[in-house]
Amino acid sequence: MMDKKEIKAFFDELATSWDENQQRNEEVINIILDKAGISEGVSVLDVASGTGVLFGDYLKRGVSSLTGIDISDKMLGIALEKFPGVRLICADAEKYSFEDSYDAIIIYNAFPHFINPDKLFANLSKALKDGGRLTVAHGMSAEELEKCHSGSARNVSQSLPTEKKLAEIMSPYLNVDILISDDRMYIVSGFKKN
Repeated sequence: MMDKKEIKAFFDELATSWDENQQRNEEVINIILDKAGISEGVSVLDVASGTGVLFGDYLKRGVSSLTGIDISDKMLGIALEKFPGVRLICADAEKYSFEDSYDAIIIYNAFPHFINPDKLFANLSKALKDGGRLTVAHGMSAEELEKCHSGSARNVSQSLPTEKKLAEIMSPYLNVDILISDDRMYIVSGFKKN
């Protein structure tokens, strides 16, 4: 069983080297952001935002507001240095009480590190505006991700469910209409149920 203190410690330790170890596929990131509804004038919540890996991408698309939430204060410290104007929240997204609501919520390259997906989606769906979209995405295949997490991250991550299984988990809160799992990416996305 994963432990949140262990997850926080793991990411705190990796914070200073996180950005240099990122592999970006610009085409895949653009597909993910398109599917997630990230466009001009949209308010965005980036869950497990880390060092702000996608913050520059959101800002280039002209989002109206950007908030990042992460359990690791060390990761957020680096994000703050890079993007001083972005609102950052150091908290557990499974139980944080959001004051604002968002057009788009995205969990990018982070979903396996959440202990209770049902609790996560129940909480995040409350922070979605009516018709807002929540997206879980990875910029690699599920198989690649499994290999990546088999090393030092094995104690702080769970296996990524199939896209159909994740859609089932999300379905009490969202109308899931995008399911992609191929050799380049994994995206499951839906809009808030009324």
